[in-house]
Amino acid sequence: MMASKASYENAAYLKSLIKYHWKMEFVGFFDCWNDFQEKPTTQVLVVLDKHEDRDTYVVAFRGTEPFDADAWCTDLDISWYGIPGIGKMHGGFMKALGLQKNVGWPKEIQRDENLPPFAYYVIRDILRKGLSENPNAKLIITGHSLGGALAILYPTIVFLHDEKLLMERLEGIYTFGQPRVGDEAYAQYMRQKLRENSIRYCRFVYCNDIVPRLPYDNDLLFKHFGICLFFNRRYELRILEEEPNKNYFSPWCVIPMMFNAVLELIRSFTIAFKNGPHYREGWFLFGFRLFGLLIPGLPAHGPQDYINSTLLGSIEKHFKAD
Repeated sequence: MMASKASYENAAYLKSLIKYHWKMEFVGFFDCWNDFQEKPTTQVLVVLDKHEDRDTYVVAFRGTEPFDADAWCTDLDISWYGIPGIGKMHGGFMKALGLQKNVGWPKEIQRDENLPPFAYYVIRDILRKGLSENPNAKLIITGHSLGGALAILYPTIVFLHDEKLLMERLEGIYTFGQPRVGDEAYAQYMRQKLRENSIRYCRFVYCNDIVPRLPYDNDLLFKHFGICLFFNRRYELRILEEEPNKNYFSPWCVIPMMFNAVLELIRSFTIAFKNGPHYREGWFLFGFRLFGLLIPGLPAHGPQDYINSTLLGSIEKHFKAD
């Protein structure tokens, strides 16, 4: 989650943070091309975490920034992109990942050096080289919000292209506040592939966060899959198939969500006294939580509650049991 949050920063800040504070190797921060918007719209951070027993590559896709119009266009483009034998996926997300006009997803491409790279291909080439040179290295993919959607769609193309090295080394996919990305056929395909390759996929959802409940889920449209690690307002963990109130727009949930928003507002003042100064929330976040009294679940999508969930929640018990 810290890598997912850091991906919202600029490259200069990231180099300093990763080298001097995280003590890791900064592999790259890439501004990637969207062939349909004809501009770079996708950002992705790649970090190498070195240890004596093994190394781990961490790929973190950036989510939607509040004032990034290009990212909002990606989110709102809910056209379908279908792949025979796999299913239908969110068209906007696939375009952000590297889908190309007229040719789709060729296994190999001739890159135009005058344009930024496509996200899928530049990451794949880095991982191919790094993993082949280091037989003990593993791979983790993560992201928050839109970044979470790209994180789970990325291995879809890895499976499509039968990239065996990446499939063998991909240890886990961890998404935070991830929206739905495909239909039921796609969900079934991914369940099977993740199981066949022993890849862990965990979808973190905090409380009334609105984004994991979008786009709308009914019999014919978008579906979630994978383990849902659901955290309530007290950061208590429940393991579920689907988050409660899965489509958000339920009249029966309005009053409980409003009440929860009030308690989250109060918690802004008390969390630092209870858990330490590291968890202190500033006035901007307090104002955002105040706005949540009008649209409950919107402030819950911010990275702070996901960081708190991973630090204060009981996720260690889940992974030990797993």
